[in-house]
Amino acid sequence: DINLRRCVSCRQVSPKQTLWRLVRVYPSQQVQLDQGMGRSAYLCPSPTCLRQAQQKNRLGRALKTPIPDPIYQILAERCLLYT
Repeated sequence: DINLRRCVSCRQVSPKQTLWRLVRVYPSQQVQLDQGMGRSAYLCPSPTCLRQAQQKNRLGRALKTPIPDPIYQILAERCLLYT
């Protein structure tokens, strides 16, 4: 059984393992990558999706909290590894 998730940027549905997961951890409200329990948002590992998500604050709205700049920097570095 494949777990499918939707990218907050391009809205494409993909297997969970192929997407990046951002988590607003409960109860600390900190945003983390890949692990933790709490509200999650998923993003395609592509520079286009990352740029769009950052410009339109899609991750912030999905997680209902501001996304710290270091998180975007880590994701941008990951984009370079994927291309």
